[in-house]
Amino acid sequence: MSGERRSNMRRVVNESGIEIKPVYTPADVEQSGGFSFIGEPGAYPFVRGIHPLMYRHRPYTMRQYTGFGNAQDTNARFKFLIANGQTGLNVAFDLPTQCGLDSDDPLAHGEVGRVGMAVDTLRDVEIAFDGIDLDKITVSLTINGAAPQLIAMYLAMAQKRGYDVRNLRGTAQNDILKEFIGRGTWIYPVEASVKLVGDTIEYCAQQAPKYSPVSVCGYHIRESGANPVQEMAYGFCIAKAYADEVIARGVDVDEFAGRLSFNFNVFGNIFEQVCKFRAGRGLWARIVRDEYGAKKPESLWLRMIAGGGGGGLTFEQPEVNIVRGAYYALIAALAGAQTTALCCFDEAYTIPSEYAQRISLRTMQLLITEMGLADTVDPLGGSWYVETLTNQMRRNMEEIMADVAAQGGIKKLIAEGSIQAQVSAQAYHMQRAIESGEFPKLGVNCYRAEQSEEVDVEMHPYDEEDCRRQIAALEATRRSRDAAHVRDTLARLRDDARAGRNVMPAVVEAVNAYASVGEITTELAAVYGRYREPVKF
Repeated sequence: MSGERRSNMRRVVNESGIEIKPVYTPADVEQSGGFSFIGEPGAYPFVRGIHPLMYRHRPYTMRQYTGFGNAQDTNARFKFLIANGQTGLNVAFDLPTQCGLDSDDPLAHGEVGRVGMAVDTLRDVEIAFDGIDLDKITVSLTINGAAPQLIAMYLAMAQKRGYDVRNLRGTAQNDILKEFIGRGTWIYPVEASVKLVGDTIEYCAQQAPKYSPVSVCGYHIRESGANPVQEMAYGFCIAKAYADEVIARGVDVDEFAGRLSFNFNVFGNIFEQVCKFRAGRGLWARIVRDEYGAKKPESLWLRMIAGGGGGGLTFEQPEVNIVRGAYYALIAALAGAQTTALCCFDEAYTIPSEYAQRISLRTMQLLITEMGLADTVDPLGGSWYVETLTNQMRRNMEEIMADVAAQGGIKKLIAEGSIQAQVSAQAYHMQRAIESGEFPKLGVNCYRAEQSEEVDVEMHPYDEEDCRRQIAALEATRRSRDAAHVRDTLARLRDDARAGRNVMPAVVEAVNAYASVGEITTELAAVYGRYREPVKF
């Protein structure tokens, strides 16, 4: 290559800050750390996948995110997706439920059922999962601040239907620390919030050992402005905080680590995304084995759902989002995800329609049935570029985690607002880069339509009548339940919280008495207080 050609060559740096060379050789792999940390699929350090045969044995679970209005409407959409071949459910809850409010709370006005399913009592959960075989369809509950109530309701519903909760599988997101960073549906202060996460992990380890009570969610940290390396590193810091909380109670790491799961984001450069997952699997296995002394192989697994990031979608030219989604699904499959939840092309506008959700579901099915993604394990493994980038990203994750530890740990940095400030600043700079054209975004700052065009996207209507029906159902449940028994269960809950005991047994008792999400939140907030967000500029 001539000197003139070299001087004109564009410098390429990925979002994680790693400069990408035009050509890679075995020497680059050796310089970055070598091939020694790759291993074989199904064996430590699991870089190539947590199972020996991966999708040859069982394809990834397809778990579209859905939920809106009331329990009846959501149950109908669940059954539509299952009838179209979906193999798992991923439940969206409305903002009042996420924030621990009942539907008749004044703060819930205008938001009941708007962006997810409204849940007030166990009755709603019973309706939502009516007719769904919980042995065949596993359920993920995307809930955080109110996770103790919703986990308790789900287990209670299953038990009432005759399922043995000791064999029940499923997941709750229940990652409150990322809420402080990324979304804001926190309720209690940081320390109390982590204590409640610990309560759910400890309770499930004892009572529902096959249930995953936490899905650590780097997804929303990435959506809020973190780069791919930070997404993984902060997620691991958060997972360690929960593990430390439970181990301090005397629970052995092998009793719960195998049921921790992760929720990560997919949008952006294909190779950067694939390598972050390969790097993350090896790093997490090393952390759990070397720092926590886990003995069981399954304790070392990075069990993950890889979701097509809504942050990658555009309002402009929404049909192009179908193509973006196909690449997101391809990345998740190439990266060895256990579960995929693919965003729909209309999510830049509205709650996905049945039409849009079917396209996303067919996209995931297409990769398995026609594109050969289930034929072999880790098909990109061995690429000099991929192995070099995997090593580099793992090293960068380790550096970020070491920096967090040196500054006092993830809980401290979140409590004082430092992580939030950093991620928010990065989101601002990224938006400016998109607006200036420095960061290319098709349809937004390049390849724009010459004329403004009408967008043919079906908008999901918000029906005030749904809210009135939800409140009426809540009032009916309050009239029909044993009020004295409810008061007794809430009093026990308050006492257990004050005494520092694990509150999950009391929460389970309360939801079985049909105490509401908001009533339980009120009792816990009376003891723990409510979080006040520190704002840094």
